[in-house]
Amino acid sequence: MPKKRNAENRKLPQRWVFKHSSYFYVPKPEQRHQWDGRSWFPLGKLLPEAYQIWSVRIAAPETLTNIGDLLSRYAIEVIPNKAPKTQTNNRGYIAPLTEVFGKVALGDLEPQHIYQYIDKRRAKTAAKREIELLSHAFTKAVQWGLIKTHPFKGQIRIEGVDKPNNEKHLIEDWEVAEIMSLNPRRKKGSVRMIQAYITLKLLTGLRQRDLLLMTMSQIKEDGLHFTISKTKKTTGKSVIYDWSPKLREAVDSAIATRPALSSFLFCNRFGIGFVEPDGTAGNWNNMWQKFAARLRRETKITAKISDHAFRWKVGSEAENIERAQQLMGHADKRTTEKSYRLKPQRIQPTS
Repeated sequence: MPKKRNAENRKLPQRWVFKHSSYFYVPKPEQRHQWDGRSWFPLGKLLPEAYQIWSVRIAAPETLTNIGDLLSRYAIEVIPNKAPKTQTNNRGYIAPLTEVFGKVALGDLEPQHIYQYIDKRRAKTAAKREIELLSHAFTKAVQWGLIKTHPFKGQIRIEGVDKPNNEKHLIEDWEVAEIMSLNPRRKKGSVRMIQAYITLKLLTGLRQRDLLLMTMSQIKEDGLHFTISKTKKTTGKSVIYDWSPKLREAVDSAIATRPALSSFLFCNRFGIGFVEPDGTAGNWNNMWQKFAARLRRETKITAKISDHAFRWKVGSEAENIERAQQLMGHADKRTTEKSYRLKPQRIQPTS
């Protein structure tokens, strides 16, 4: 029975080890000549650096025999081209997939195996994301000429994972008023900062990552300059939000709430932005949870208010689907319609 990996190594590729604040690759004895004869090859202290060194050292084989090999090539060639947070999530998805399917031959996987995997996973949402990654890996396998057809594309339906639209909490105007009425304990700090953040979000519909990465250099005479960070077809697309009195006031308020001078519009007391190198924003999310708890204690709000709920509000209240799609930054109108138009459709009766 193979030795169980330590918690800090489970999300890393096979034969990787995180030790003494650095990443190492432990090659098989017969492969050490490719790694300068070392039994422990240092990859670096930062994860992106480690993947870069690893991808140079390990050549992607022309012929792959099993799913573990396919996922390794996917990690080398595909994941580094994604957004930082997506990279972190994807690498976490590969670990459980490799544990279950790693030794399965590419041609042996069938739809029933996917259903069995989902049934055994307690975390159904995570299982869905893992299968989505596996599906994309098989799409790449077809592209790379490793297999002729995708073994389960269009054949899997995962029910009851994503929250239905009717269960999403659509924030009402009175709740926004309650949020803005929460009394800050300090002139600068988390409450005023989050209130300014929410105001900007309601005016622009921007994602958390785009707002938290906003720098002072993006505040220009003709408006706020952004590069859409997430959607596939709009990645790298630049947009400018024209100034309005409300937008100008919101930006000025955000600047005034900063606890320190910084190049970021939203920063901590040391002037450092909230987005980590891996794309996560743990400190911001912790601050948000404390803010949401105060809302439930000190205002009339009883629902759990999520950061993303304000994008639902912006998308739902836009005058039409085209305007909603523009504000959400979606390449596909169907994404906007499916997940961000939560209000009932109003239909005029026939005369």
